[in-house]
Amino acid sequence: MRELTTDRLTLRPWTEDDVDFALDLYSRWEVQQYLGTAPQVLTDRAEAVARVERFAALDHPVHGIWLVADRTSGQPHGTLLLKDIPASGPELRPSGDTEIGWHLHPDSWGHGYATEAARRVLEHAFAAGLERVVAVTYPQNLASQRVALRIGMTHQGLTDRYYDTTCELFVVERAAGPA
Repeated sequence: MRELTTDRLTLRPWTEDDVDFALDLYSRWEVQQYLGTAPQVLTDRAEAVARVERFAALDHPVHGIWLVADRTSGQPHGTLLLKDIPASGPELRPSGDTEIGWHLHPDSWGHGYATEAARRVLEHAFAAGLERVVAVTYPQNLASQRVALRIGMTHQGLTDRYYDTTCELFVVERAAGPA
């Protein structure tokens, strides 16, 4: 997974040095409440270690789970992910679609970091040849829906295609190049 940058941010692989930030981020209900089909907060450092190890283990030429940090100070802001999204059904299986998502620390909300990081990851995805990227949110997660719209995604309505739950679907396709 390659490091990505924007004017203000560095998107880099998670490392063991980031475990305490992961515990702080994912132990907060306001962050976890919209993640997964049965949201739960992390309660101990061992869970944070396992999460960081899982994030760091994603080995793919395009997909990644990046730590979003301030480019100047290194202060972490959250997570930006680009990964296979599982299809609904009795067995966990790839859907064939790629999902973009973001989980930011509440101290970093309202500064445009999610939008800036997500735009950069979409640039990376499309430059690498992906044709389409999706985002899904709980219907109540209006903040993430606003980010999806700001990065050029189109709201497609409710779907139950992913994660065995009903969620709002957003889609963006790679722009056609010059003819």
